[in-house]
Amino acid sequence: MRKKKGTRARERTRLAPRLSRARPPHPGRTLRKSISFFPSPPPRVQGSRLQLQRTTAIESHMELAVRAAAASCSSYPSFQRARVPRRSPGLPQLPARRVAVAAAIAVDPDIKTEQNDVSKTEVFACPVCYEPLIRKGPPGMNLSTIYRSGFKCLKCKKSFTSKDIFLDLTVTSGTKEYSELKPARTELFRSPLVSFLYERGWRQNFNRSGFPGRDEEFQMAQDYFQSVAGGILVDVSCGSGLFARKFATSGAYSSVIALDFSENMLRQCYDYIKQDDTPLNTNLALVRADISRLPFASCSIDAIHAGAAIHCWPSPSNAVAEISRVLRPGGVFVGTTFLSSPTNSGPFSAGALRPLRQIVGPVNSSYNFFTEGELEDLCRSCGLVNYSSKVQRSFIMFSGQKP
Repeated sequence: MRKKKGTRARERTRLAPRLSRARPPHPGRTLRKSISFFPSPPPRVQGSRLQLQRTTAIESHMELAVRAAAASCSSYPSFQRARVPRRSPGLPQLPARRVAVAAAIAVDPDIKTEQNDVSKTEVFACPVCYEPLIRKGPPGMNLSTIYRSGFKCLKCKKSFTSKDIFLDLTVTSGTKEYSELKPARTELFRSPLVSFLYERGWRQNFNRSGFPGRDEEFQMAQDYFQSVAGGILVDVSCGSGLFARKFATSGAYSSVIALDFSENMLRQCYDYIKQDDTPLNTNLALVRADISRLPFASCSIDAIHAGAAIHCWPSPSNAVAEISRVLRPGGVFVGTTFLSSPTNSGPFSAGALRPLRQIVGPVNSSYNFFTEGELEDLCRSCGLVNYSSKVQRSFIMFSGQKP
């Protein structure tokens, strides 16, 4: 039986929504939905190429880290702070701590100590080029930490280590064939016998010339150093550490450096430290150095003491100039010595015959003795101000300050 025409039209109208729902969606709509919810994976890269890219990125990070570390350790203005590039897509980003450690190891791989701390020292400098030394080892300014540390200059590549119980910061440190002979007054105190006798009768004989004695002389020096209490003190030409040990145990200074050119004097100082009540962990360091080539950065020291020493120096003018260089503004220099007298200088001790000593030479060829006016003139010519002195017979304690 045939359906009527109107009936067929009504059936098509009724089935139209079902057919529309059964149709597949538009291709463009499906693509947008897949992109928004299911990101497509990155293009495949062969294993060798991906490994090469990762290796190249790591090497670039390491190179930039080394350059940044070298730039921070150098004082040349041409070095600039290196920029760390952005992470390349698909490559790993190195953590900042790992980059810093890699740079520290790359700065100085030759120095091996128990710890891996690498830092630029605030005080010690290369005696050759005066650049700050890079220190690798445990921090601190005492005998044990200095002994376990290594020091190196990044400019001239010279390394310095502790020899026996002191740190050797002389220009000739590490030489194998070269040796030089110092003047007799310098070589005398390098003798093991003199080093042994220095505090066993040698220094006590100075009382005959007016030296007030160890305790009173120490207190006089402390009075001059009141303005720099809490800073770094260097006892140059310390001998057996007669005053360096007292400065260290006083607790008035953050660090005390006992400095002398004589190896045997420094060894004797170490023996006294073990015998006295001076703790080995006290902020006291033993350093071998030349007074005319102090291994310290400019303007890094607060106080310098030189007890009964200036008359033994080969060139007092060079030594005082070095002292002025390393003192900070406001730093204080205190020294004691024997004044020139007929006993030690003969007829050329003072007066009109004094200039003739440069022609005929000193009567005592081992030492140079000065007048009070000469010491004041020397300090002022080296840039020290506020000169003052205390005199007792042939003994003089004089002081100058860095402006």
